[in-house]
Parts: sequence; structure tokens; C-alpha cells
Amino acid sequence: MLAGVPAVDVWRGPRVESTHDVAACVCTPEGDVRYHQGTIDVPVFLRSAAKPFIAAAAVRAGVVERFGLATHEIALMAASHDGEPGHADAAASILAKIGASESDLQCGVQYPGSSQLRHNCSGKHAGILALARALDAPLESYLDVDHPAERAVLALCERAFGERFGDDRIGIDGCGIPVVAVSLRHAATGFARLASLRGLEPEDRAALAIVRDAMVAYPWYVAGTAQFDTDLMLAGGGAILAKGGAEGVHASGLLDAELGVVLKVIDGARRAVPPATLALLGHLGALDDPARAALAPHARVPVTNVAGRIVGEIVARDVPGAGAV
Repeated sequence: MLAGVPAVDVWRGPRVESTHDVAACVCTPEGDVRYHQGTIDVPVFLRSAAKPFIAAAAVRAGVVERFGLATHEIALMAASHDGEPGHADAAASILAKIGASESDLQCGVQYPGSSQLRHNCSGKHAGILALARALDAPLESYLDVDHPAERAVLALCERAFGERFGDDRIGIDGCGIPVVAVSLRHAATGFARLASLRGLEPEDRAALAIVRDAMVAYPWYVAGTAQFDTDLMLAGGGAILAKGGAEGVHASGLLDAELGVVLKVIDGARRAVPPATLALLGHLGALDDPARAALAPHARVPVTNVAGRIVGEIVARDVPGAGAV
């Protein structure tokens, strides 16, 4: 059973109204555990936190060179973006370069009256379509787990995370693609490899380097205006890669420390992710004072009522037993 420790409190006035348990793991590229709380060897669906590795599978297949993809478009392939006009434009550009269109996307329409281009996974889907083109595989079946593009994604994830994904480790994500379940220990190891580019096969290393550098260089395309992952990477000044996923999953790669940091809010509450992540990164020594100041709105999140009045806050507890690394 997946279990965590009480880590994030939701205050209403003078009292704690709710508490979120969090499991977390910090690893080196070799898989050495530097910190953990809760269960770290139970498989967890990474959801969108796996997107950098999905994008890397496409990059490894040569999509950047073959289709002339720009660096910000690579960042969008790894994004859970907010559907702002620039995000939709970048997704449309990828599709145009590979000879596809919005009608080839199968992520669905996320916002009423909107388009698939504004879906927060449109960049990932466009990247997988590019991968299908590079493999001379059909576009219409790109969501199938046995499609050549999806097999290439799964193979890279297995190599990067050091785990095998049988049928009991594969589900279907909210946007329709296959999604893998990875233990927090192996997920943290994979993100440490992404951050450090160590412990990887040469072709995987080259592809992940391109994706890592694109995300750090163009963080707005990874999430959007005032979004946590974008703000965290901006505050990190190029030393932190951040990628969240649904159901309370978040992963960070610390480039200078060469560490991977992955957590899971046990009840899946997204609201607990930023405070929990920042508390852990702070105790690891990954945030300097200017970064803490810039990220303060994500560390103590106001609770408001319908009229917009602040009636409480969401804040992390101290991280037990963690220290600078």
C-alpha cells in the first residue's frame, strides 16, 4: 500500500481543517537514496511527470533535425501548459512542420468552446505524432500501446528509470496515451539521470540533454504564466528542472547537485504539491533566499471563499530528517 507522512496542512482561520500525507524520495543517478519519507518502492503512475522522457524518445528518433523543430517547441513537447495563445501556436507549428493538423490530435478538447491545440497535453501529442512520422508509422493509431511510437517511448522510459513495464504497470492517462507506473525510488533515479546526464546510454543521454536544456531555457512553454513549474524553474536560474503530473505527482531535477526529487501526495490533491515540493527543496538546500522570496506565493497558498476573501492558507510542515546535500 502506498503511504506517506502528514506533510501539508490546510488552515481555516486558527485551525487545521485538512492534512495531506506525502511520500517522497531523493536519489542520485546511481540510485542511492539521499532522503525518503513514506513508501518509495510502490509503483505510482507518473502521469505528466513522465513527459520529458516521452519527448526524449521523439528527439532520439531524429524529429528535431528532420522537421526543423525549434527549442521552445521541444519544451512544449514536455509541457503541461496552460493553453495560452503562445502554447497553442507552438503546438500548431509542430503539427505544420510534420505535415499534420489539429484533426490528427486525439487529446480531446479540454476547455468548452476551445480547441485541441489549447489542451495542456497538445505539445506531448504533437511530439508523439512527430515520432510516428519519423518512424514511418500511422498517425491515426498513435495512442495504441503497441504502436511503434509508444513502444519507443516505453523502451526509453525503461532504460532511464531502470524498471520494466508489464501490463500491470501501464494505464491510460487522462489525455489518452499509455502511462507508466514507477516507484518513487526509480522515478527519482530517472530524474537524477535527466539532471546530471549520467547513467544513461549515449543516444538517450544526447536526447535527454536536448529536452532538459529546452525546458530550462523556455520554462514558460512547460507550464505558463504564474504556474508553479514555470515559476520554480525561473527562480532556480537554470539549476532546477520541474515537471508535475496529475494526482499529486511532482518531479524535480537538481542540475548542480545531480539529484532527482519526486513526491506523491497520497490523496492526489494538486493543492498540496507546491508547498510540499518547496519545503523539500528548501531543506535540501536547493533554494537560495531570492528563490524563496520569488516562490513565496506557492509556498503559502491562500484559501479563499466565494467572495474572494482570504480565510486560511495551505502550508507545508517541516520536512522530517532532511538536510542540505
